[in-house]
Amino acid sequence: MLRIAVPNKGMLSEPAWNMLAEAGYRLRTNPRQLVVQDPDNDIELFYLRPLDIAVYVGRGAIDVGITGEDLLKNSGTEAIEHLPLGFGASTFRFAAPNESPISKLEDIQGKRVATTFDKLVQDYLTDHGIQAETIHLDGAVESSVQLGVADLIADVVSTGTTLRNAGLRVFADPLMHSEACLIRSPRLDSNDSRLAVLSRRLRGVLTAHQYVLMDYDIPISKVSAAVAVTPGFESPTISPLHDKQWNAVRVMVPKAKVNQLMDDLYEVGARGIIVTALQASRI
Repeated sequence: MLRIAVPNKGMLSEPAWNMLAEAGYRLRTNPRQLVVQDPDNDIELFYLRPLDIAVYVGRGAIDVGITGEDLLKNSGTEAIEHLPLGFGASTFRFAAPNESPISKLEDIQGKRVATTFDKLVQDYLTDHGIQAETIHLDGAVESSVQLGVADLIADVVSTGTTLRNAGLRVFADPLMHSEACLIRSPRLDSNDSRLAVLSRRLRGVLTAHQYVLMDYDIPISKVSAAVAVTPGFESPTISPLHDKQWNAVRVMVPKAKVNQLMDDLYEVGARGIIVTALQASRI
């Protein structure tokens, strides 16, 4: 069986569970359940702490896992990023008190930096020739400055509301941009057939999230112009209609551009334009 690890909590957990469910895999039915057997798909699903997934995968105890790029980099393991998953986007940044003179990367020299991602931060500072003390904290690091433990923090930032409420401001360039990814063990061949099936299924879910199916009718004389607006992947499907002056077109288009494409098609001469959501795909 292919052993797959997913986060048992945190911001990546539910999107990861949903993606696997949409890909046809069995999930737990009890929140206390930590291991799920799915013999129909020949997998064993493990619910683990987000910080531990890269460690298990890197050591080969787990074949593949879903985690964040930041967590992978901070783990220092040999786990390999295999496939970006398009969710859980975050930015990792430095933040200092509003009244602090710290305002650029060089100002961190000799300071104390509180973070949950101490290896990631230390590697970044070393690469930029800066010596500073990294202080590892497992919980919310925003309070560390107020409590006198650190001079600044390095943490994941989304809206920045939490930082502002703690009297902190971001500065300098981001340390990294991160998103969820599928990682694999160095002991698992990248061409393993089980990994190939999992990857195809996850890519199919990603495509279904990003694209929709568009159908429309178009005069035969305007088919070329309409296809130029919606070229699809390889090519649209074009079928004759009862009225021999018209064709029906079916094509996949980016979900984010649906309304603009509908407007453009209408201007070209398309009518009866409808859009259908995708549940799954193999491209």
